[in-house]
Amino acid sequence: MEYKVSEKFRSLKPSAIREIFKSLGTPGSISFAAGNPNPDSFPVAAMKKIADEIFEKESVTALQYGITEGYAPLRKLVAERLKRVYGIGKEDDELIIVTGGQQGIELTCKVMCNEGNVVLCENPSFIGALNAFRSLGARLVGVPLKDSGIDLSALEDALRANPNAKFLYTIPTFQNPAGITTNLETRKAVLKLAEKYDILILEDNPYGDLRFTGEDVPTYKSMDTEGRVIYCGSFSKVLSAGMRIGFLCGNSDIISKIVVAKQVEDVHTNNFFQMICAKYLEEYDLEAHIAGIREMYRKKAGLMLGALDRYMPKEVGFTRPEGGIFLWCSLPERLSLDEFVKRAGDRNVFVVPGTAFVADPAEVSHSFRLNYSMPSDEEIDRGIKILAEIAGEMLSEDRS
Repeated sequence: MEYKVSEKFRSLKPSAIREIFKSLGTPGSISFAAGNPNPDSFPVAAMKKIADEIFEKESVTALQYGITEGYAPLRKLVAERLKRVYGIGKEDDELIIVTGGQQGIELTCKVMCNEGNVVLCENPSFIGALNAFRSLGARLVGVPLKDSGIDLSALEDALRANPNAKFLYTIPTFQNPAGITTNLETRKAVLKLAEKYDILILEDNPYGDLRFTGEDVPTYKSMDTEGRVIYCGSFSKVLSAGMRIGFLCGNSDIISKIVVAKQVEDVHTNNFFQMICAKYLEEYDLEAHIAGIREMYRKKAGLMLGALDRYMPKEVGFTRPEGGIFLWCSLPERLSLDEFVKRAGDRNVFVVPGTAFVADPAEVSHSFRLNYSMPSDEEIDRGIKILAEIAGEMLSEDRS
């Protein structure tokens, strides 16, 4: 029979990243396409000990239904850490535990947007968020990025052109996919524009703990005085991606509606993993654990940047992240990104094309994302050398 799916989902395409994963079975393949934390960052021994204790002493709590807002000890610990580390949390703020940051993004859009409403976003941006917004019928308007962060002039133009836009979605720290960090001056200006045009900001900060060089920049949420910033965070990059433990912090009026929306989706986030997360925060030194991850990624990012400096033709640009797990490469506009990605795949090196991250699927991209958290040191050097050779070949062909 013919299956007639909804209009909302008919135009959605599978994640380009997940599709690339299907091609990685070839021996000797090198993937720069993942968005995964390095498995060496998982505190396995500590989690095993905690899990054993939970099943010995608190199995009913772990295996029974819980409240939608989240496991109470974890909510308290997360709120305390947000206040201590990021200066986040005012009297009228509330916090909910969600099933990964992805759910926090989707629930915010579900609660705040009617079908056809405009969501402003950085261009390029996180594919998971873009598809979440599309699946709910939101209309995406992309705003280009500069080295300093979102383009302020273009943002104001977009705000003027879309006076009923519901919110701005932004990843200001170690942005996915670009790897850049919005500077303090730009953040302050974005907040002023949000106040001027009365728009909310959804601040997505899954990588904020992973700074390995440079100085911390205050979050939008910590500078917000009007309750217009909804903050989305996650333990995926510092404890375990598979646990799917994220959180939203925002004005209690918004969070109360998000609680209802979550009840419709999954009732509550996995109790067992919430308990593991809470007990890790109580019994172990999370900050010391994060310091080790930062050092690992500092080394890996340095290896990748060093290889790009050594091998890549000067016509190919790339960002220099101060943290996180990604950087962004841009080919000269006269070269075909599709051809570059195909040749790389033919040589068993996999990257994510920039077309996966644009607000308008019809937009042409000449960039691609590289991940340095997952490949080995040897794979980073060998893989970048292969990508550089392909870029050099294509540049030579273009000149001939």
